[in-house]
Amino acid sequence: MSYVCIGAPYWIGERQSVSAVEAIKHSGIAESIGAEWVDIQPDYAAYPDHVVAVNVALANAIKAHEGKTPLIFAGDCVFALGALKGLEAHDPAILWYDAHGDFNTPETSPSDFLGGMPLAAIVGRGNEALMAGVGLSPLAENDVVITDARDLDPEEAEALRSSALTHLENIDDLLTVPLPQKPLYVHFDTDVVRLSDMPAMNYPSVGGPSLAQTIATLERVTHEAQVAGILFSSWNQTLEGADLALDSTLKVVRAFVAENAK
Repeated sequence: MSYVCIGAPYWIGERQSVSAVEAIKHSGIAESIGAEWVDIQPDYAAYPDHVVAVNVALANAIKAHEGKTPLIFAGDCVFALGALKGLEAHDPAILWYDAHGDFNTPETSPSDFLGGMPLAAIVGRGNEALMAGVGLSPLAENDVVITDARDLDPEEAEALRSSALTHLENIDDLLTVPLPQKPLYVHFDTDVVRLSDMPAMNYPSVGGPSLAQTIATLERVTHEAQVAGILFSSWNQTLEGADLALDSTLKVVRAFVAENAK
């Protein structure tokens, strides 16, 4: 198995001056797994919507390294659109790890925060212009598994309950449930892990699984399914506990790579 590490140190389309993605890059993780590190190069002139620009750049970086499994390190969850566009030749299903649902639309979101909407957009619920800008067609809801999602807004929770997505509220269910019979895009928002193991979150959520529990589920998924690509949505490097968040994330990456090597 060969990998490419792709860095996307942007937050809702804008470059971050202090970035967890840069911390991952400088950790030497790419070299330690024998991978090249590639930074995305958004073309803001061609794509005036900066969120579209960074997602198109990510999709292009993935396609430029066809044949390698992309390990994507991103500043926010909206990069899932670019990741899925880059992986579209695999026709992937989605496994989405997150403390939140990311299943709001502009009509249901109390905050109007785009970072709380990407999964809904991906299955055709809202933000159609963003999807069109990236060139991504909606995926079928029954091709999506979301786990944890312990922190939901009221209308978001109702939308998730009434959808065809599979919601595994207990992350340990991933140790036993049948997995999609398609290549997987794994979306790993680091805030899914409990704060004592993964601090420095912009939107901290009480509770959640331990780092060890989470890694065990990813190892099972990696062992039994074909992972086409994995994206890590990162923490806030300026907050207390950032060093621990980095260490915990690197443990997840190494466990994924080690399981793939078996």
